[in-house]
Amino acid sequence: MGIDFEGADPIYVQVAAIIRQRVADGVYKSNRAIPAEHDLVEEFGVARNTVRAAIRLLNEEGVLRTVRGRGTFVT
Repeated sequence: MGIDFEGADPIYVQVAAIIRQRVADGVYKSNRAIPAEHDLVEEFGVARNTVRAAIRLLNEEGVLRTVRGRGTFVT
């Protein structure tokens, strides 16, 4: 699953879907940190604000939780 920059879905939604799938597949494990924002920016080739929007969406869904100064963790 990659980012479709020409697709109908907003890019942040696509990034969120990839992260969500990685959580479901066990790539990102419960109570463990996901990669840092700058690593996700490099991996996906998107802007930092796009990654932040994806993380915010997943926080709202309860998939992730962000702890200021520590990172973002799978719930």
